[in-house]
Amino acid sequence: MKQITNTIVMIRPVGFRMNEQTAVNNYFMEKIDVADTSINEKAQEEFDAFVAVLRVKGVNVIVVEDTKQPDTPDAIFPNNWISFHASGTVGLYPMFAKNRRKERREDILDILEEKGYLIKDVVDYTSAEDEGLFLEGTGSILLDRVNQKAYCALSERAHEELFIEFCEDFDCFPVIFTAYQTVNGERLPIYHTNVMMAMAEYFAVICLDAIDDKKERKNVVDHLKKDGKKIIVITEEQMHHFAGNMLQVVGVDNQRFMVMSSAAYHSLDTLQIEDIEKYAEIIHSSLHTIETCGGGSARCMMAEVFLPLA
Repeated sequence: MKQITNTIVMIRPVGFRMNEQTAVNNYFMEKIDVADTSINEKAQEEFDAFVAVLRVKGVNVIVVEDTKQPDTPDAIFPNNWISFHASGTVGLYPMFAKNRRKERREDILDILEEKGYLIKDVVDYTSAEDEGLFLEGTGSILLDRVNQKAYCALSERAHEELFIEFCEDFDCFPVIFTAYQTVNGERLPIYHTNVMMAMAEYFAVICLDAIDDKKERKNVVDHLKKDGKKIIVITEEQMHHFAGNMLQVVGVDNQRFMVMSSAAYHSLDTLQIEDIEKYAEIIHSSLHTIETCGGGSARCMMAEVFLPLA
């Protein structure tokens, strides 16, 4: 079982803007006083530059164009509605925002099959939306594939029962906690696990200050240590610059890269950068518009493909 992959799916935006339906519990979003068309143009520029940076390093990026209809302002973040596993299984996930449910596209499975990937099974959790229960893919679920563990910060977008069901279906041990951030002086749940934590082959980046419950924090740390992960701790301030939203990928000649936004990179201190670069070369790209309006960053934009080749 591999923790990281060379292949990712990315969705190029056509109608990117601040999504009013996700802003209710994504406290990373900020309004920009610019027309939506300009915001989308800037997002496209950032997207194209980011893809170019990845491809130069030998990462296999499968770019799929978003469609004008239906209206999907967050389509640039595909990892929330779909996941691709080494068993040949695809996971489909229930989304909190109604307009994000429209992002699910069967043609993406067809595109992957045309490129020679084998899809044996689809595990579909989307009917949970009818009950008002949500689990937003690898935004909510942080997978340690090698040690068969799944970490999840519970929130309105990550329901405990659904997460347990996922762990049973994908044979993972659940590590459950709640992560918080300070919003106008109040501690509120962080919407996705992957903005406060990143799982790499031999290390994990995590904002431990976000886990207020000491027992839960100790449990997370104990699991990471038991599995031999070097723990690289980030502050809540760094988390707000998306320093938790990273992804390790494989590039040319099996080289390891840690992918993040430029905002995340510039928030890190020298020691944190040195710690990461013991294991992987850092690559970063400016995602300012996408981060500000979308409340998501580099990791959210990449849906990893672990599917076997047919």
